[in-house]
Amino acid sequence: MKIEKIELRLIRLPLAHFFETSFGRVYDRQFVLVTVSGSGAYGYGECVAQSDPYYSSETNETAWHILSQFIAPSILGVDFSHPREIFTALRAIRGHNMAKAAVEMAAWDLYARQAGLPLYRMLGGERTVVESGVSIGIQDSLSQLVDKVSSELSAGYRRIKIKIKPEWDIEAVDAVRNHLGEIPLMVDANAAYQLSDASHLAKLDRYGLMMIEQPLGYDDLLDHARLQKELQTPICLDESIKTVAAASAALDVGACRIINIKAGRVGGYTESLKIHNLCQERSIPVWCGGMLESGIGRAHNIHLSTLQNFLLPGDVAASARYYEPDLIEPGITVDSNGRIMVPDGPGLGVNVVTDRVERATERQLVLGNS
Repeated sequence: MKIEKIELRLIRLPLAHFFETSFGRVYDRQFVLVTVSGSGAYGYGECVAQSDPYYSSETNETAWHILSQFIAPSILGVDFSHPREIFTALRAIRGHNMAKAAVEMAAWDLYARQAGLPLYRMLGGERTVVESGVSIGIQDSLSQLVDKVSSELSAGYRRIKIKIKPEWDIEAVDAVRNHLGEIPLMVDANAAYQLSDASHLAKLDRYGLMMIEQPLGYDDLLDHARLQKELQTPICLDESIKTVAAASAALDVGACRIINIKAGRVGGYTESLKIHNLCQERSIPVWCGGMLESGIGRAHNIHLSTLQNFLLPGDVAASARYYEPDLIEPGITVDSNGRIMVPDGPGLGVNVVTDRVERATERQLVLGNS
């Protein structure tokens, strides 16, 4: 497999509804779309970095710089026998796993298309259907939150995640439980708390939550281990798991009982597979989180979720919930039982609508053969 051309596009899509976390409220999503080409075929990757450095130190601008100035020169024209070799080929570049993942995952798509096989089969996935959960941002009122959760349950979603932050946590969970009962429910703090909040967070134990995701610092493991000892509710780590080594260390110190694998956060599929296998060996369940991806990134998450140890529904909701229209046609859909059919065409198996991509493009750069 030889990558002959890399195309970068800075894309902006308006969200169907605002989305609020402890970082703030957003009304649109900007991201870098990567297309790699070789031997008449192509593959797509979507960088999960954002416009701001709040979730991660990586941003769209840093990703664009690293992709164009360092990653592209390192892989263009190089013969790779398999896309799993790409992450290793980029090891001289420290960090920047989101930028690396965008091109590595595009290369996996390219490789699968060249082989004429669905991407999930190339990854070793087993499922043809995955269960879908949904992530609900902070709302303007508790009644609005309850209505939103009720609506998503009616749409068939198998698990509800609500975002929390100080002063929007216990009351929010209590409202959902009081109105909707013992539904599969989890919360995500996006690193909004400190270890000194342990006694407050312990109040969540009474609600029988599936997990509390990333309550403490984005780069912390030790305080999470201390907090887990104070909580009955399992801690799930997200932002803290940037590498395989971080995942191993988290399990060694008892920082979590569940791990959220986002391929776009850890450097791509090759590293995701290593984390998946590590967790499977340690009997730690994993699931796939979302980053408000377009249908392209959403399709990547679906294929990843077919692996055996993805035991919990991921944040892989329907396209129309976020973008109308999406960049793919047809969009990702969720049936009334909260399930998504895994695309079975070559590679990602979805149809990218090029004129929608063109309209959403704010900047473009082509590297390599034109």
